[in-house]
Amino acid sequence: MNVDSITINGGKPLNGRVELRGAKNFVTKAMVASLLGETPSTLRGVPNISDVRIVRGLLEVHGVNVTEGASGDDLILDPVNVESAHHADIDAHAGSSRIPILFCGPLLHRLGEAFIPDLGGCRIGDRPIDFHLDALRKFGATVEKLPAGIRLTAPNGLTGTTVHLPYPSVGATEQVLLTAVRARGTTELRGAAIEPEIMDLIAVLQKMGALISYEPNRVILIEGVEHLSGYDHRAIRDRNEAASWAAAALATDGDVFVGGARQEDLMTFLNVFRKAGGEFDIVDDGIRFGRAGALRPVVIETDVHPGFMTDWQQPMIVALTQAEGESIVHETVYENRFGFTDALVRMGADITIHPNGLQGYPRRVPHRNLEQAAVIRGATHLSGADIEVPDLRGGFSHVIAALTAEGRSRVSNVGIIARGYENLLTKLELLGADITLDA
Repeated sequence: MNVDSITINGGKPLNGRVELRGAKNFVTKAMVASLLGETPSTLRGVPNISDVRIVRGLLEVHGVNVTEGASGDDLILDPVNVESAHHADIDAHAGSSRIPILFCGPLLHRLGEAFIPDLGGCRIGDRPIDFHLDALRKFGATVEKLPAGIRLTAPNGLTGTTVHLPYPSVGATEQVLLTAVRARGTTELRGAAIEPEIMDLIAVLQKMGALISYEPNRVILIEGVEHLSGYDHRAIRDRNEAASWAAAALATDGDVFVGGARQEDLMTFLNVFRKAGGEFDIVDDGIRFGRAGALRPVVIETDVHPGFMTDWQQPMIVALTQAEGESIVHETVYENRFGFTDALVRMGADITIHPNGLQGYPRRVPHRNLEQAAVIRGATHLSGADIEVPDLRGGFSHVIAALTAEGRSRVSNVGIIARGYENLLTKLELLGADITLDA
């Protein structure tokens, strides 16, 4: 998306079909996994998004030959000539991404060293890398802090260990998997994240020759092997994008068929969607989303899988501004993911943020110290406004709000949305949105 701002004339329902590609939260990690192989890998269903381009650049500065397959959405990744990269080259590609932390394990195995620049990403709260560094130290890595970032070395190689995560962090789980598969001995990971994207990464590593078993109670066992080969794998579809389009259909009173959406990846979301007054029709090649009638208020608690994803609450909040009554969203994963609601309030929404959460409500998810809560009172009439996109999911939510609002909205900094949504403007136009590109 090579524009900084767009103008949306809202108040029109979205109708039509969009297609999902590979999940952003899986594809980039599978690209990193190719570093572990001794032969080329083929990754299929890769979306054309900026996060993929960033990881491709990082792989290429480390000597990986990345080419496109004949189908147009396949990548062939050849890691035969992996080499160390200059700090400046890494930093140039990684400035807007947190993915370099996951290069550490594979690079320590291949080169004996790795470098992490200062990490970027969306401004949705603190994402400490302590889990990653502590885990890498357990494997035998030496961590040295430098002015430009962090240098890791493994003079004696890496050895399997026991890692107990205090919180089922997706990134830390990926770190352990990518490091343990070629470490000497067995690694036991307790408190692991079990998102569908994690399971797809495990499937990729198993195709490469890894020995990984998922045990009850979030325990993963990895038996290290000396050699791994490349893989051929089609990426899981992006369930977060599916939920975003579903929320857009709900907010605009539209009818959107999301090709490639899978019920098993969206079970918790679908329950909330139905409670809020949405309806859906599940068929072999996707899910159709729309309204069943007037929207109803709901209470949402975000949580790690199989709970309600934090990525889903932002677009759903926009839809809940159109529900009659009071909805509550308890955000338990990130401490600063309600900043996008300021723009909704300027557009006419009635939203109150409680920075320390809400006590006294029956809860399924335990209260966390970083927790916030949003109370949404509706239904409210939204009017067009000038909006600046703050982060990936918040940005898509702003687009939904502009589509729902009466009148004209100017949405700036839209390039952030391209991190996770392929061909967003084209898809919106296919669904009947009235959009113009600003000069």
